[in-house]
Amino acid sequence: MKAMGAVIEAILSAPLFKMIKRILVSCILVLVLCCTGWWLTRPMLSIYGNETQKVVTMNVTPETKLEISFIHSVQKTLVEEFLIPDEKLKGFVLNSTKYHSFGVGLPFMESDGAFRQEGNAFIMDDMNRHFNELNLRTGVGTKLTVTVDDQKFELYEMFEPGQKIDIVIIPRYKTFLR
Repeated sequence: MKAMGAVIEAILSAPLFKMIKRILVSCILVLVLCCTGWWLTRPMLSIYGNETQKVVTMNVTPETKLEISFIHSVQKTLVEEFLIPDEKLKGFVLNSTKYHSFGVGLPFMESDGAFRQEGNAFIMDDMNRHFNELNLRTGVGTKLTVTVDDQKFELYEMFEPGQKIDIVIIPRYKTFLR
């Protein structure tokens, strides 16, 4: 038994074993640093009110669906905008808008996309409008609501009228800094 212990002690104190141990620890440390760097740079969808008040931060994928709905301030009818993340997961693409009355600021021209009427709704598809970020404001009676996949955020209940709302896709580490 003592002989076996002496052999193990001799192996563990050998310079080659110490060097292998240092290399193994260094490799594990590099792997941990790489994984942490990858995790910190993953894109996240974040909604902020009043510049810095975080409403939510969540993972974003190419399949993430974003819907913005509000009552038009002039027409007083519901407007729904349907967006997805862009291909680089750095911004948004407005694909479609659905509204219930013609009015100021609502798309209707052929150059805006593919226009159609469905019942009492007007729909503009294939809009393909790109935005780096979405900057919105709550308004009196506008009932600004954002839905991300199945999560609904009634921002008009969270913030006073006139408050700025930012919707961004940013690396995870920036969500800790804002």
